[in-house]
Amino acid sequence: MTLIAAALVATPAFAALDGAKLFAEKTCNACHGAKADKPLMPNYPKLAGQNAAYAEAQMKDIKSGARNNGQTAAMKGVMHLVNDEEIKAISEYLSKLK
Repeated sequence: MTLIAAALVATPAFAALDGAKLFAEKTCNACHGAKADKPLMPNYPKLAGQNAAYAEAQMKDIKSGARNNGQTAAMKGVMHLVNDEEIKAISEYLSKLK
């Protein structure tokens, strides 16, 4: 039983998601900058150092349509690329940036 549990934990499904990798793979960096500190447009938010819970809530609200203002139209087009676990990993990554 211990070997089965160890094998399950070692599978990719249980591995922690890499927020930095997801930020690049899901094209977040195209608008928010490679390090989330230099947005493409002056009215796009700088995300480096953003509170993780706040960033996660904003992304989920944009994805669901609960938030539909400002630049959300641009972001809504890419939110289908991420699921809730990926949003959380990206948010946690962003909060650790300076």
